[in-house]
Amino acid sequence: MTAPDEPTLAVGADAFTDDGAGLEVAVVGAGAIGATTAYDLAREGADVTLYDRGSVASGSSERAAGVCYDAFADPLNAELGSDAIERFRALSGDETFPFVECPYVWLAREGDTERADAIRDQIERMQANGTIALEADADALAERFPALRTDDVAVAGIAGAAGYTDPARYTACLAAAANGAGATLEPNTPVEVRADPSHVVLEDGTKREVDAVVVAAGAHTTQLLADAGVSIPMKPYRVQALVASADVDEPMCYDASDGFYLRPHPDGVLAGDGTELVEADPDAYDREADPEFVDETLERVRHRVPDADLSLERAWAGLCTATPDRDPLVGELRSGLYVATGFQGHGVMRAPAIGERLAADVLGGEGIDAFDPTRFDGDEAFEIVDGMSIAKH
Repeated sequence: MTAPDEPTLAVGADAFTDDGAGLEVAVVGAGAIGATTAYDLAREGADVTLYDRGSVASGSSERAAGVCYDAFADPLNAELGSDAIERFRALSGDETFPFVECPYVWLAREGDTERADAIRDQIERMQANGTIALEADADALAERFPALRTDDVAVAGIAGAAGYTDPARYTACLAAAANGAGATLEPNTPVEVRADPSHVVLEDGTKREVDAVVVAAGAHTTQLLADAGVSIPMKPYRVQALVASADVDEPMCYDASDGFYLRPHPDGVLAGDGTELVEADPDAYDREADPEFVDETLERVRHRVPDADLSLERAWAGLCTATPDRDPLVGELRSGLYVATGFQGHGVMRAPAIGERLAADVLGGEGIDAFDPTRFDGDEAFEIVDGMSIAKH
């Protein structure tokens, strides 16, 4: 892969606590988080190789929605969301990838008291934490966003620090930037992961000894680690999305009562959810969207954006990853073996911040305590929960 000139990122000067010179790291998984981590390691002088069984951004990142916001009530996720958006802004450009500023609205319908109360509580906590979020009733929402139907809205939240991007282009940009910073890209190169000590094994049996292995292989992470004798409580699950031609400029919107989201897209509007709350096989799941999902989602979008003249362009399915507490697994599992997975559909939107912090962890800095992957035994039984549910924002 030929790398363009290395883009400049805005990164906090104190993000890294150790020089990476001389440290050899294998990053397994060239999705948004793997590519970002590889970039941040390489720019600190580490000798990084980025492996993927397919091409760059060929997994979940290629099929992600690209919705980005910091509308979280708990301080950690709000901080990660805010830091990620700052880095999206810093890197975005005509020669890299687009990050389009766009307000994010989440709403509950009349009669949905539980979700309406949850939204009001979230907004109050966001404001207490310093996150910019406004509460709006139906009239205020209609005045701000005339494209939306609001006569059935009980309450809405509006977050201004938000936008959307092209996840595949973001990932390709960060992989190219990692290459420009000295990392070696090895797409279409499956590897096996081994622990104690951590290393990778190529298909021909070649053993590659390194100082650290970072596994950020999305839905395949569980199996890669299981082959290394390490168990984690993560389950992949199937989600669906579509793009339809329409004239929608803003906002991005999540209808919590009806369980779907939409955002502007260069070809019209991107909408989805279509979450299946059962574990999926990452090697054998159906990558085509269900006809019922397509029909229902188009009707939902027509209801929420009634003046849009919708015409289906394409639809697809992808995978998200779940954990027992809906927080990701990010950090050191064993000596020299690191993981990043379980993002409940929020991986791309937090990739700039997660990659930065995971790289710092590998280089001897502090990890993210709340996401410590060793907080679980690895064999926990749990139910998959929709990642966009407002219950834990």
